[in-house]
Amino acid sequence: MKLLEDRIREDGTVLPGDVLKVDNFLNHQIDPDLMSAIGEEFARLFADAGVTKVLTVESSGIAPALMTGLQLHVPVIFARKHRSLTLTDNLYTATVYSYTKQVNNDISVDKRFISPDDKVLIIDDFLANGQAVQGLMEIAKAANVDIAGVGVVIEKSFKRVTKWCWTLGCTLKPWPALRH
Repeated sequence: MKLLEDRIREDGTVLPGDVLKVDNFLNHQIDPDLMSAIGEEFARLFADAGVTKVLTVESSGIAPALMTGLQLHVPVIFARKHRSLTLTDNLYTATVYSYTKQVNNDISVDKRFISPDDKVLIIDDFLANGQAVQGLMEIAKAANVDIAGVGVVIEKSFKRVTKWCWTLGCTLKPWPALRH
């Protein structure tokens, strides 16, 4: 997607440790026009996949997932990283490692929002080490739902996780791939 590639070249910054900083349009401040275009593209790529829900992790995955769900006319579920007074039990949970924060997080989805009748499309902002996608796939497996595919806004291909995703049998649609 040229629009996204241009925006990364224009506004992205590579920090030490191969961390790509795109906080002025994706991770802190959100460009709604760009997110809308991303949602349209994911909806086009997965239009025939039978998606019933979009699944992501809070917080940076929410904007592209929401725009994708809007285009596909399906609900969006985000796995929460922090438990609250209203999110205490009856959960699907997985542990994921955050590459940028270098901490483990337990992510959870309330069992009321996902059922074996669903076919989920997993959307994430980055594919760095694949932990978030893997955690969402674990949740989908525990819920006994089909995975329609995985859409990733930015793939850090120098991390060599594309092969990992294919090995797990998911359809991966990342763009642009960032080569180091």
